[in-house]
Formats: sequence, C-alpha cells, structure tokens
Amino acid sequence: MYLKQHIFFGFVFASVLFLLFPKISYIGFLIVFLSSVLIDFDHYIYYVYKNKNFNLKKAYNWFMQEDNNCRSLPWKQRNNLPGAICVFHGVEVLIILLFVSIIFNFFILVFVGFAFHLLLDSVEQTTYWNKMDKLSTIYDILKIKSN
Repeated sequence: MYLKQHIFFGFVFASVLFLLFPKISYIGFLIVFLSSVLIDFDHYIYYVYKNKNFNLKKAYNWFMQEDNNCRSLPWKQRNNLPGAICVFHGVEVLIILLFVSIIFNFFILVFVGFAFHLLLDSVEQTTYWNKMDKLSTIYDILKIKSN
C-alpha cells in the first residue's frame, strides 16, 4: 500500500480510537498514527541495504518504479516475485511488541498501530498481488533464499 494511503487510513483509525477511547489522549493518538505509518521505515532500510544509497527521495522513487513494474505483470506472475525483506512487517515484531508492552504500557499503542498497518497490507496483498508476503519476516527470508 502506498504511503499516502497509510497516512490517510492511519489518521482515520487513530482518530476513531481516540473518539472511542479518549483515555489514550492526544499522545496515544499520535503514537498509534505514527506507528501505523513509520513501520514502513523498514522499506528504506531494505533500499539502503540493497542499493548502498542513503538518499530518501531515490529510495521512494525506486520503490514506486518497482511497484509499477510489478503491477504491469499479469496477475498470475505477481506471486512469483521475491519481494523485499521488511523486518518490521511480520508477526514476530508484533509478538515482541506485546511482550515489551507488559513492561512498558506505551508499546501496546505501537502494537495497535503496527497491527493496523499489517492488516491494511494483508488486504492489499491479497487484492492486488495474488500472494501473501509480510506476515512473517522469517517466512519471507526463507522464501527469498529458496528462489
């Protein structure tokens, strides 16, 4: 899913949570919103690793070009694409956040933002890509290594 979509849906989701649970406060609203968007920082990490370049604008353009190339392929061929390893996109990170939130309550809001982001990505993956990546980082690594 594109960054603009994550920003829009993340803002709406955090706003609804804030209206339903005003106890989370404005800080909680910001944590949920920002974590639902900033989880995609791992895409930038992947770009830097793969291309040895720290330019954020080039990273964004590279991912947009990759996305356009992938979407131009026939539906059945899209599942054969290896994908990127995104270390924050997986159930493993959600589990870690849950455990950390036992000690630091703040992280439950990060968990909620990450989980919402992953839900949106799952809908997009099944709708547009004919595959289901980004559910498990370990699975994605093993899948890419086996290709």
